[in-house]
Amino acid sequence: MGMSSNEDWLARSQAAVWHPCTQMQHHAQPGSPAYLPLVPIARGQGAWLHDFDGKRYLDGISSWWTNLFGHANPRINASLKEQLETLEHVMLAGFTHQPVVELSERLSALTGGALGHAFYASDGASATEIALKMSFHYWRNVGRPEKAEFLCLAGSYHGETVGALAVTDVAIFKDAYAPLVRAAAHVLPSPDFRLAEPGESPADVARRAAAALESHLEQHGERIAALIVEPLVQGAAGMAMYDPEYLRLARQLCDRYEVHLICDEIAVGCGRTGTFFAHEQAEIRPDLMCLSKGISGGYLPLSIVLCSDTFYAAFLDDSVARAFLHSHSYTGNPLACRAALATLDIFEQDDVIAVNRGKAQRIAAALAPLAGHPQVRHLRQRGMIAAFDVATDDPHFSRKFYRAALDREALIRPIGNTVYLMPPYIVSDAEIDHLAHAINGALAAAL
Repeated sequence: MGMSSNEDWLARSQAAVWHPCTQMQHHAQPGSPAYLPLVPIARGQGAWLHDFDGKRYLDGISSWWTNLFGHANPRINASLKEQLETLEHVMLAGFTHQPVVELSERLSALTGGALGHAFYASDGASATEIALKMSFHYWRNVGRPEKAEFLCLAGSYHGETVGALAVTDVAIFKDAYAPLVRAAAHVLPSPDFRLAEPGESPADVARRAAAALESHLEQHGERIAALIVEPLVQGAAGMAMYDPEYLRLARQLCDRYEVHLICDEIAVGCGRTGTFFAHEQAEIRPDLMCLSKGISGGYLPLSIVLCSDTFYAAFLDDSVARAFLHSHSYTGNPLACRAALATLDIFEQDDVIAVNRGKAQRIAAALAPLAGHPQVRHLRQRGMIAAFDVATDDPHFSRKFYRAALDREALIRPIGNTVYLMPPYIVSDAEIDHLAHAINGALAAAL
């Protein structure tokens, strides 16, 4: 209990903890090109994480895209302390409580009432599975059981549980477990603007991808339950960004061929792209929407699937078989819901969406000189997400860059050869400059 150094906690963690999304051997090989430092964190404050030896790191990726308003945010802390004194948990089967009711109402209001009911889970992959099950079950309830297949985009990422892997097209996650995955998803061309042919605009790429969707639906629409997309930015594909035109056309095609549109807003929602929900930039609404990550401010596991009242009504009947059959013990946890309500309060009280427009411009200006770097490609940005690709054949580039950024007091973890920033919304101008300086230094060290 008295141990307090990085070395102490590293040894204990490596002896007892199996860390996610990691070849654990890479944590134990200092000096290897594949080495991934394991960083013990003692506390967080604002945009910074502090280790046990007094070193700090600017959280440039919001701790896997979750942290919106800084670590140990005093307003979210206060709300959680108050909730702790009232109700920590009660099962949502047969019971309800104030935080879950208020959060459901406020989320519906943010969709203009278009999505009127909220179903709760704990994480993004669970939300994906819930949305897929809802779509499948809806079509069975309305007498269309043949509509049981799903469409996703090339490079799509919707989670790593077995059900979510069916609509995830990232080989490193999917291939190892392919025998377990239900092979009912078809992968469509991505509208990623990096795929533009000479003379094409991002909108042209979007229209070309939508034409492929139309062709598929013409032939197979009677069997398709839903199309699932990450609106505007495909995160695990390397921050692949695309024009809102694709969402507009996809919405029209889904309506024409009676296919549900599922918007996975887990990473891109809650203001990341410049609007509260990314799909708003296409002036559409999905049939089902998944939320997680930032909705609780990065504090507690929480995910939500929102659906329209018409969709919800298809499950109402005396038959239990027509009810939506999904649950877990911590569904709608009051503490997580209270953290989400405090997060929504900050959005309203601080006019965060408008403030973020200025921060996005500051990030763009800080990174603009990178466009002249001989190995930088596709410098791009959508709201508070900025990214660029690095032209290198070095298979260890991402690890080298990550280590070099840590040396420069910044947490910046590339996806392959894509370097990106997704900082907390409380990041200051000076902190943005710090991140830009760290990127430049890490880039020089890694290449």
